[in-house]
Amino acid sequence: MPDPKLSLRPDIPGLEPASSPAERFQNQTLRPILKMQNDLLLAIFVNYLRQKKVPFAQFSPSRQVEWIENCLQKDQRLRQLLLGAVIGLFTLEEWHTYQASRAELSRRTITMLVQRFQNQVSGLSLLFTGFDSPKAK
Repeated sequence: MPDPKLSLRPDIPGLEPASSPAERFQNQTLRPILKMQNDLLLAIFVNYLRQKKVPFAQFSPSRQVEWIENCLQKDQRLRQLLLGAVIGLFTLEEWHTYQASRAELSRRTITMLVQRFQNQVSGLSLLFTGFDSPKAK
């Protein structure tokens, strides 16, 4: 019986044929999950910026692009949180594949997240200024 998680993922047409198992996993598993989880992943990043009190919306676009890459490469807590949002949608078989090449697949995932966030930098600024975090009761 196929895992129901697979039916939730969007199709991504036009991907080049994979030349390695890691690239195949990236195209068949990671890309669809990142596309499906885009809004959540952006919200996690925006929440991170707010918690760290980063004046992201005031940065120039080039500074925003730099900052995205730096914090996703260096902040282990943020990396693990974002990876967890992706890994949580793996099937058991995908989890085993991921574990066999965890370092490379984690690196690929973070690289794709950096690119996604950088490509949406104007939207991030809008999200940052319009994001209302839940107030403590």
